[in-house]
Amino acid sequence: MSETIPAELARRIRIVVFDVDGVLTDGGIYLGATESGEPVELKRFDIQDGLGILMMKNAGLRIAIVTGRTSEAVRIRADELQVDDLHQDKTANKVTALTAILERQGIGWDETAFVGDDLPDIAVLRRVGLPAVVGNATSDARAFAVWRATKHGGRGAVREFAEALLTARGQWAEQVAAYVAEREAAQ
Repeated sequence: MSETIPAELARRIRIVVFDVDGVLTDGGIYLGATESGEPVELKRFDIQDGLGILMMKNAGLRIAIVTGRTSEAVRIRADELQVDDLHQDKTANKVTALTAILERQGIGWDETAFVGDDLPDIAVLRRVGLPAVVGNATSDARAFAVWRATKHGGRGAVREFAEALLTARGQWAEQVAAYVAEREAAQ
């Protein structure tokens, strides 16, 4: 069972930001090339994590992805999940990227949750109101987390976070009921 998030802190959050490699994925990268030599990069995303993201969006939270790699697979997944903001930057300067997103949205650092897993995430984890890490995060990243998943990145940790956050906000049960009712009505 994962840790609980204090209700007051959870209700303050307006945006949830995710790293990709090691958080939305298991950290593995599949590299290859087409017959014509075009590079191909594939990533594995967890379907339950995606549903957790959609549940947070349906509950009124903004969702952003800030990653230190550039990948077409990430853009495709972000589009599928209707992520509000996507920033891919090979320099992994996540503070600068997130500062721009927060300023554009009129959201404060204290109203921000970030889920990370490793050294490139620490600068952001140190600033946000709700720093969170996946179950297999490095000890360096874990040291800054208020909330720690029991599940690993790319293996349900994001869904675990979504449930914990929405439960603490008093929204999980209503989001589940709405989701199920919508699917029942479609039949």
